[in-house]
Amino acid sequence: MELSKSSGEETSGEIQKKKLGPAAKSKIKAEFSVSSLPGRLSSQKNKTSAGAVPVDAFSESSSESEEEEEQPERRAESNTDLPSEYWEIQKVVKFLKGGDQTATVLALCAMMDFNLMQETCQLAIRDLGGLEVLINLLDTDEVKCKIGSLKILRKISHNVQIRRVIVDMGGLQSIVKILDSSVKDLKALAAENIANVARFHRARRTVRQYGGIKKLVKLLEGDVEVARCGALALWSCSKSTKNKEAIRKAGGIPLLGHLLKSPHENMLIPVVGTLQECASEKSFRIVIQTEGMIKDLVKNLNSENDELQMHCASAIFKCAEDKQTRDLVRKYKGLKPLVSLLSKEDNKELLAAATGAIWKCSISMENVDELQKYKALETLVHLLTDEPEDVLVNVVGALGEFAQIPANKAIIRKCGGIKSLVNLLTGTNQALLVNVTRAVGACATDMENMVIIDQLDGVRLVWSLLKNPNADVQSSAAWALCPCIENAKDAGEMVRSLVGGFELIVNLLKSTNNEVLASICAAIAKIAKDKENLAILTDHGVVPLLAKLTNKTDDRLRRHLAEAICHCCMWGTNRASFGDAGAVAPLATYLMSNDKAVHQSTAMALYQLSKEPNNCITMHQKGVVKPLIHFMGSDDEMLQEATAGCVRNIRTLCLANRQAQDQ
Repeated sequence: MELSKSSGEETSGEIQKKKLGPAAKSKIKAEFSVSSLPGRLSSQKNKTSAGAVPVDAFSESSSESEEEEEQPERRAESNTDLPSEYWEIQKVVKFLKGGDQTATVLALCAMMDFNLMQETCQLAIRDLGGLEVLINLLDTDEVKCKIGSLKILRKISHNVQIRRVIVDMGGLQSIVKILDSSVKDLKALAAENIANVARFHRARRTVRQYGGIKKLVKLLEGDVEVARCGALALWSCSKSTKNKEAIRKAGGIPLLGHLLKSPHENMLIPVVGTLQECASEKSFRIVIQTEGMIKDLVKNLNSENDELQMHCASAIFKCAEDKQTRDLVRKYKGLKPLVSLLSKEDNKELLAAATGAIWKCSISMENVDELQKYKALETLVHLLTDEPEDVLVNVVGALGEFAQIPANKAIIRKCGGIKSLVNLLTGTNQALLVNVTRAVGACATDMENMVIIDQLDGVRLVWSLLKNPNADVQSSAAWALCPCIENAKDAGEMVRSLVGGFELIVNLLKSTNNEVLASICAAIAKIAKDKENLAILTDHGVVPLLAKLTNKTDDRLRRHLAEAICHCCMWGTNRASFGDAGAVAPLATYLMSNDKAVHQSTAMALYQLSKEPNNCITMHQKGVVKPLIHFMGSDDEMLQEATAGCVRNIRTLCLANRQAQDQ
């Protein structure tokens, strides 16, 4: 890569054509002697090892579009404000630009003696034109110059601004090209530079577009240090969705799986870091399972290295979305070490990963039983206060799963968890609100818990979340209201005491989200059991809104919609109103569903509707008698009774019509 010259300066491509005599070389050596340059790296207390990559280098989220925040540049007001290092670096850059190969190498050595982790030195190299020369040196044939340049770039590329300039100048393409080198040190250094630079979307895309992903995956087959550096670079690159797929296609997962058996922690951390990034993709999770990596992830949970434990727990968190992984974690004795990690409350990243893994693993009830052997529930309840939101989301998510087992509802209550959960209903984090409402709803199926929820005004708080703009929060809140209404001491009066509550819930029947509609229909079915509340719902126009939904094909929605219609038939002329609104004919088609729960709720709705003669005529025309007679042979008594009652009403009407015609 050639750069334009200015004010008579040679580019690095021309540097090596020049020759210096012995006197000139001595002058350069004296100029760059240790005593002549103050502020050397060797004298700094905060010296950082050349191969080290800070932990926070990998804190960026997995968003494909996310860019790093620009850091404001801090430039000196005048020359008198510049530190001495600035002027010393100016000397070094001058020789870097204007010498032969020997001078260049000496200048690189001198530059490496500075504290290159200091922002002043980093920006001085950029501002004085040194960065252009360093990037030019990457395209020379001299290995020593390349190594020196890469060592300097490896350190200064920790700076956000420097990273962007490297990409803007095309330096990343040159670094990717070096990955093909036969020199191990060059390949390792190039990979470490990519690990630093590829921390924003455009850089990660550049690596992929220039074939860098395949080259980095190939490094995983190299010696230990080259493989470690390759894993570091893949870790940074894997924060982009397209790069994850590129890693998979390049055969990276089995190679990472092989390295996962390494005894070296500095190897394991980037390997597990890459795996946990990629585990957000289902295709990756499947391969992680089939390649037997869950066993190694569980094994490394027992490491004494907090960072390694955190990444292993995070990988399990993502992989445990799938039942097979949850079973494997239990099989390989991973639940106990996960619970033990809950004691590390000072390390919030580790705590978030551990609670997340426990949450997902607890989706399987067999795991909940196992986790309770280690008193996981009591510990989780203890974590409901004074923790960051990402920890709380996971803790509450786990409690929602634990509460599916009746005995655990009492444990949550006895540990003071009900009050803590209700307190969280006032938050704004939508993921947390989804999990909290689910946990409150699960706890509300216990009568003693419901008393506490009612006393703490929990039902009103849950109801108010129906106003939240997020559909997931709305549906989760509506589902939670169902057991609250069902188990409240005086549910009818409680619902009527909620100002604006009826209007709010009826208006949500206009939602376009099927899950919201299903949950609202389920809640309306509970509310309508109270005659006074049913009358109010009717006044708010619930009948035409429910009737309008009957053309939906989602079975979960159909089931709860039919249930709501059934209960709403119990007031005034609602049965006839449903018929007039065209609800009967679509309901008849629900009998063709493959879902038994839909059959039951539909049969009950049709039975109530069949008490209106005109509805019976519609049902008969739609051919409901034959499937209803078939369902009479069901083992479900409620289905038997409802279908028999409906058929009886239809037959009675037919008989009455015949008798009237005979007369």
